[in-house]
Amino acid sequence: MCCFITLFLLFGPRLAGVLWWIAQPVRWVGQVGAFDTWLWPLLGLLFVPFTTLMYVAVAPGGITGWDWLWVGIAVLADIASYAGGGYGNRNRIPGYTGS
Repeated sequence: MCCFITLFLLFGPRLAGVLWWIAQPVRWVGQVGAFDTWLWPLLGLLFVPFTTLMYVAVAPGGITGWDWLWVGIAVLADIASYAGGGYGNRNRIPGYTGS
């Protein structure tokens, strides 16, 4: 069960982004889209998927006011997803003496 949850958290936002990109490609890339080229959303989905999804959700209307809060929360979610894996596996690192 734990492996299933880990796989869901790892691939869930990336899969959601790919499906959303297939369903609404104009929202992602183009004149009214969030990005000018396909490279940035691809890299975003690989490395910072929560931030990319939130940026696509709020960017087409322009990012103003409270939109920055939502993008900031997504950045924190990406940081937490990377930091949580390191913290959870800290006992597996040879020579690590942290508490």
